[in-house]
Amino acid sequence: MKSYFLSLIFLVATVTSFAQTDREQIEHLLNAQKDAWNKGDMEGYMNGYWQSDSLVFVGSSGITRGWHKTLERYKKSYPDKKTMGQLHFRFEQIDILSKEEAFVLGRWQLDRESGNLAGFFTLRVRKIGGIWKVVLDHSS
Repeated sequence: MKSYFLSLIFLVATVTSFAQTDREQIEHLLNAQKDAWNKGDMEGYMNGYWQSDSLVFVGSSGITRGWHKTLERYKKSYPDKKTMGQLHFRFEQIDILSKEEAFVLGRWQLDRESGNLAGFFTLRVRKIGGIWKVVLDHSS
């Protein structure tokens, strides 16, 4: 019985150690976006966003609503890999607000031959179908 109990504790500890925390899942989501961007894969980058007409993106040119319109906006602003450059993130704050909502504050930097860009972002992320997705992005 003692052997069974110790085996059960070991199994629970092992499974728990493999499970990513919500914070780690969100960091993974955003780093996967960055990696796709840096490969010139705009659609891959957009996989991190909620594919819904209710997605909200706020940038210097105003408010864009909807996943497809946000993709169109990105493609217009960054038509090729050269203009996309290399994206870097630094996370300043990730607050898990509930089991399904989180807030992210960070810095972004875009290194390009035509001139570097940098700014800040605030994100509202939501767990949808068990997967974290960006539902609101305010980048400046």
